[in-house]
Amino acid sequence: MIETAKLNASLATSAQHVDWSSKHYLIVDDFVGVRQLMRESLRNLGAKNIDQAASGGEAMALLLRSRYDVVLCDFNLGEGKNGQQILEEVRVRNLLMPSCVWLMVSAEKSTESVMGAAEHQPDAYLIKPITEGVLLTRLNRVWHKKQVFRQIDQAYGEKDFLRAARMCDEQIALHKVHEIDLLRMKAALMLKSGEPGKAREAYERVLQEREYQWARAGLARIRMANGEFEQARQIFQAVIAENRYYMDAYDQLAQAHNAMGQTEEACNVLERAAKLSPNSVTRQRALGEVSLKLGNMGMAEKAFRKCIAIGEFSVMKSADPYLGLARVCGQKNDTKEALQLLALVQKEFTTDQIRLRAKITEGMVYHESGDFRRARLAGNELDEMLADSAERPDIPVCIELATLLFAVGVKESPVELLCYVIRNNHDNSLLLDEVQRVFDKARMSEEGYALIKSSKKEATDMMNEGVSLWKTGKLPEAVAWMRQARASLPNNLRILFNSAQILISHMQQLGYDEALSNEATEVLLHVDKVQPGQQRFAQLMEQLASLCPRAKTGDDQSQAA
Repeated sequence: MIETAKLNASLATSAQHVDWSSKHYLIVDDFVGVRQLMRESLRNLGAKNIDQAASGGEAMALLLRSRYDVVLCDFNLGEGKNGQQILEEVRVRNLLMPSCVWLMVSAEKSTESVMGAAEHQPDAYLIKPITEGVLLTRLNRVWHKKQVFRQIDQAYGEKDFLRAARMCDEQIALHKVHEIDLLRMKAALMLKSGEPGKAREAYERVLQEREYQWARAGLARIRMANGEFEQARQIFQAVIAENRYYMDAYDQLAQAHNAMGQTEEACNVLERAAKLSPNSVTRQRALGEVSLKLGNMGMAEKAFRKCIAIGEFSVMKSADPYLGLARVCGQKNDTKEALQLLALVQKEFTTDQIRLRAKITEGMVYHESGDFRRARLAGNELDEMLADSAERPDIPVCIELATLLFAVGVKESPVELLCYVIRNNHDNSLLLDEVQRVFDKARMSEEGYALIKSSKKEATDMMNEGVSLWKTGKLPEAVAWMRQARASLPNNLRILFNSAQILISHMQQLGYDEALSNEATEVLLHVDKVQPGQQRFAQLMEQLASLCPRAKTGDDQSQAA
């Protein structure tokens, strides 16, 4: 509370004057003359600590190394990443604290450029030339608005989202003028914490003040998470009717259509969105995938090629559009280009997982073009690759691989793959239905049903044994058992959560242990990677943070800083 009082007193003073000399700045522009002009403008405001970058690569290196208070980033940076892609990457990699000010600077006035940058939410978009007066006005305006988040930074950075949400409430009580921004942050934190009910309360509180479309879209996201796809669809459509440039609403609307099996409608929505803002890697990839599913090879090819082009320097660059385009070429009987793309993707992404996916796609290309001999050869190679690997691929890849292997006449390894999928997702009914459909397509319906039942029981028994040891007070034995369970089923969320809970209980009852704390943290971060936004994740992270001795001296450390 002492620190809170100090911060709020500081904010009250800064409303009259900002000490720009104490801030850490980053200027990103490919022209040295522009960087010098921007640097002189900042120095005239009193700035002292100013870093500069001439390219996207230099900017990322600095952003990885330092925390900045203000970033002035040009949109066009010549060869390599542009400003939009830098902002996209720092958002994805959580390199910016909530209080950091990001100003996008550009001579570009085109809708395409402004829309592309706006999708990643800079704090302001400034059109060149920029006078010192304009820069100071915008900096002041954004700075005062953002500083209410300074106290939230540490909890946010530590992924202690529940504590960060409580801090939002504290700041709302003290700074009503920033209530809307704090409620938006709180709602996002509640969603990250797996608390959709509390997120809904925050969004509804915003809507009582004013009809913000982002709050309406937030409510629709919650409907989506609850499986209320038709209600979500209606809300997203209303949001787009009010603001045709609200791009995230298009993406979410397409997902709602997909969830209801309305693939053609999803494709139409993504096509409209891609025309409005064509430089989104994820949107072009989604458009390509849904077009491929519909058999619209012309649109799929166009989307995948665009995705590859704009993704070259993006953090969102992936193998998916290369593999998708190879499938398109296979459907067009252009086996030569398909194989060239598969060779290229393995050169661009040198991992065993991509090598496996490329071989799966090769088998599909041959199978779909009617070259069943080569398709079977690809299947045999995949069978050998599985036998040589101790790890199993991601769940979607497992299903895709099993489908191909069944199609080319291999039986044993696809059955083992699908059983692995079942054991790691034994309580995911939608995924188990998808697995059953793979068995049905392979004319193994009854066998598939029996395998699903037995694999579910195996996973449940493994988890229950660890929980039983925990409940009977055999904590060291429970920890050891759950380590074995994690090794066997590395992506089973219930086993992962129970393992983390047992590690935390061990420390609660027998004392803090740094090794066990690190192990629990590693388990929970893996959960957040596999399936983010889980309620238990936020709760267990908070329990874990409360056990750490450093938590008791956090105020002292922040005062010293």
